[in-house]
Amino acid sequence: MSTKTPIAVLLSGRGSNMRALANAAASPDFPARIALVASDRADAPGLNFARQNDLNAHVLDRGTARGRGSFDAAIEAAVRRSGAELICLAGFMRILGPDLVSAWHGRIINIHPSLLPLYPGLDTHARALADGVKLHGCTVHHVTEGVDEGPIIAQAALTVSRSDTADTLAARVLTLEHQLYPAALAAHLTGNDLPEQKAAIFSLPV
Repeated sequence: MSTKTPIAVLLSGRGSNMRALANAAASPDFPARIALVASDRADAPGLNFARQNDLNAHVLDRGTARGRGSFDAAIEAAVRRSGAELICLAGFMRILGPDLVSAWHGRIINIHPSLLPLYPGLDTHARALADGVKLHGCTVHHVTEGVDEGPIIAQAALTVSRSDTADTLAARVLTLEHQLYPAALAAHLTGNDLPEQKAAIFSLPV
């Protein structure tokens, strides 16, 4: 592929979904390249991976930012400096403010560990098990001002086992996330997530 869309990946921890995107981006046929990996935590393991793989790594110092608006401005400045045209949230444990979301409308996507609109927010796996659901999974969606409320791009599902705990279910869903995020990003960049298109349930091996 001659032209790859530059993307910024924001994370707060280990960055396993960022790694999945980076591995996909290494393929000549993948429609994106990582222009920036940024974190609100200087000790995030994902930043170490980025540096070790010659990716542009940046720390967003939330300790010196005065309020959410200032922090969001720091995010936008870093993203624009990198030349990124799309922001991918990958375990970024901060809620983006309305000004940033508005400025990047349609250009911020996130991966969430549940089949939205079920279980927005935290502790998704424990909540799913408590409800006795038979299917669970993950969702890639556009980011809007409402938490985990944006239009869905794609989802992947698995069958919940009777032996699953919150930890084992989290690990199984994470395997799906690593497959779904690159596939959904590619679909988004190639125009396959048209507004009238219903979210696809990807059939992915576990």
